[in-house]
Amino acid sequence: MRAILALEDGRFFLGESFGALGTKVGEACFNTSMSGYQEVLTDPSYRGQIVAMTAPQIGNYGVNELDDESSAVHVRGFVIEELSPVASNWRATGDLDSYLKKWGVPGIQGIDTRALTKHLRSRGAMQACITTELTPEQAIERAKSAPPMAGSDFVKEVTPAAPFDWDPEDKESAEWTIVKGDGSNTEIREGKEVFRKLPPARFDIVAYDFGMKKNILRRLRQEGFRVRVVPAGFPAEDVLALKPDGVFLSNGPGDPAALTYVHSNIRKLMGRTPIFGICLGHQMLGYAVGGKTFKLKFGHRGGNQPVQDLRTGKVAITSQNHGFAVDAESLPSDVEVTHLNLNDQTVEGLAHKSLPVFSVQYHPEAAPGPNDATYFFRQFADMIAATK
Repeated sequence: MRAILALEDGRFFLGESFGALGTKVGEACFNTSMSGYQEVLTDPSYRGQIVAMTAPQIGNYGVNELDDESSAVHVRGFVIEELSPVASNWRATGDLDSYLKKWGVPGIQGIDTRALTKHLRSRGAMQACITTELTPEQAIERAKSAPPMAGSDFVKEVTPAAPFDWDPEDKESAEWTIVKGDGSNTEIREGKEVFRKLPPARFDIVAYDFGMKKNILRRLRQEGFRVRVVPAGFPAEDVLALKPDGVFLSNGPGDPAALTYVHSNIRKLMGRTPIFGICLGHQMLGYAVGGKTFKLKFGHRGGNQPVQDLRTGKVAITSQNHGFAVDAESLPSDVEVTHLNLNDQTVEGLAHKSLPVFSVQYHPEAAPGPNDATYFFRQFADMIAATK
């Protein structure tokens, strides 16, 4: 069946439908990761977006529930050049086409994703419509009338309804590994999957869930944190009443400027407990210290963003998913810019000069992409230990 991807500026692409039938609107963006499409689909940070993958073939290793980063698919639509006809990985329990049908998400294949990416890089991210029902003219009009990403609060759609303890029985956090010859420090589940044993939990932290991926929670537990997860609007006073060793600010979707209720809570926590934020949490920490953000032309989405640590000079290739950035010129003098994106010189990390508060723009725990989580989560642990 024919499908259409139409952009608000009047350009449209014709292709073949896969996944669900119907019509959806959202912000068109592109992701440069070579793999990890299931993690992209289930990352709540993509709420409200139609995502195009730049890798030429998608779906070749299928899908499986262990790789879900949340309990649902959050993208509004999925755009690829070629859908793999075979899901060949031994871990696969289904295929991408059926997976999108299950979640009611339309996909389009057979379009020139190079041309689409080049157009978005030139013109900027814009609202779009993916449809199997409308004419190109109707789809363009639907894209034009879609709400903009700027000013949106999608966090309220993905944050949990109530606090909960992450993995209290340590059944979901163990890290998959290759078994060693002596079988040491591993456990076998279902005779097939092999996992490293978890270390003892050293610190109790509160994690604000603005749209957090499961792998962030897994990595926190793997680094010795016991995590109490709270909703985005959870009052700072109630967080402090839990007497946490530290507070973690997660990733999430939408415009950080719209989340004034979160900015206020973070301000109340600063100086009372160590704080570490990533992605949207980093941006909202920027507001909490007195800064502002701006919308990027086409965002940073993929597993190959080069970031330099200005304190050490080292460069990391990072996993990112964001359309906004902290304005360096808006930051007060008591806040230091610690990391820069080497592609466009935007802010990728912050640290307060006198308080135990720091953040990075990217997703240090990967899923998908490079993994730098150990470094930052241990830095968080060291910061907590220094305050005790």
